[in-house]
Amino acid sequence: MEEPIVHHADRDCFEVVVDGHPCRLDYTRSADTLSLNSVQVPKAVGGRGIAGHLTRHVLDWAREQRLQVRPVCPYVAAWIQRHPDYADLVA
Repeated sequence: MEEPIVHHADRDCFEVVVDGHPCRLDYTRSADTLSLNSVQVPKAVGGRGIAGHLTRHVLDWAREQRLQVRPVCPYVAAWIQRHPDYADLVA
């Protein structure tokens, strides 16, 4: 994916715009834990791996920041199960 993912700390989300459609991963932060609440990808751009790309990006960012994550979103929880190299981040 060539489009940049932008961290909007003021809105508690990471966002990428694909073909004019905003795609985002919303979170809430509490001390050293990031609750990953939902991934939203419009149907118009679905099926391109955008949700997985966002999830990986946010988990890599959390690791860099030395944060733990709480996968509230079912998609994120399933993604982490499929990628056990990120399991160490789960609070």
